Amino acid sequence: MIHRPLGGSGIDVSILSLGSWLTFERLPRDTGLEIMRAARRADITFLDDARYNDPTGSAPLETGYSEVVFGELFRAAGWERQRTIVANKLWFEFWPEQDAAGEIDASLQRLGFDYLDLEYCAPLPASLAIADAVSQVGGLIQSGKLRAWGVLNWSAAQIVEAHRQAVAQKVPPPCAAQLPYSLARREPVETPEMIAACQSAGVSVVASSTLASGVLTGKYAAPLASGRVADQLGNPRYQDALRVAERLQPVAARLGKSPAAVAIAYALTSPRVASVLFGATRPDQIHQNCEALGAMEQLSDAVLDELRAPRA
Repeated sequence: MIHRPLGGSGIDVSILSLGSWLTFERLPRDTGLEIMRAARRADITFLDDARYNDPTGSAPLETGYSEVVFGELFRAAGWERQRTIVANKLWFEFWPEQDAAGEIDASLQRLGFDYLDLEYCAPLPASLAIADAVSQVGGLIQSGKLRAWGVLNWSAAQIVEAHRQAVAQKVPPPCAAQLPYSLARREPVETPEMIAACQSAGVSVVASSTLASGVLTGKYAAPLASGRVADQLGNPRYQDALRVAERLQPVAARLGKSPAAVAIAYALTSPRVASVLFGATRPDQIHQNCEALGAMEQLSDAVLDELRAPRA
């Protein structure tokens, strides 16, 4: 496994990151445990968790049961806390009644952790200024409950302003931006504005949605294919991804790699990307996605140009 620095935080992360969005609490415990163990064997050291509300009404907690399950699986799989980078989200969902300190305290209690390595700030409520959010995050770092912070789906201008505020307040600046990035959605990561913002602020990209909800694996090319977005393929967003997937298939076959591995490898060729975040519902998907490490070496400039060819 290759590791890369996460901005200027002093933290190195594995270039593949295992997420848990809408995953582990929906799987049999044994399956979740095998996925976590497979990630450990692959030397993935960067894990991403997030609190969300239970849409089924069957979880023992209305919000945050995902964190409880994640923490239990983390310990059962034998992860070493000091050697694992764990990221989470600050949603500010209950602001102003609950500030950043209250939100992270609740997450830590559910997770069974003493601290988090990285917190991404989601887009802020209208009543919360960037300067105030930076101040709150700075307090979390000073308290020892947080090592570093980043942003989730912020604009280039907001990243620049967050860095400016952090410098002014003598708070560690954001080190990471989690952004959607794939062959089917190269914006905003490849825009001049975002490139300049990340360079000036010293921010690394953690790429999400790199497989376009699984569309770039090619699995939806088959008639009556099933999956998370099988009933949404008529959406223009997925239509575009389906066309990219069709172009990706022959390139991957020629390289002897899976389309998923090539799609992930594409994102990893960006000098701005520290890690690619993906989810897994089966242990074998960990192994399949780790093929991206070998695929990276095969993505010559000519192959990259072919993958970037204008969409028909």
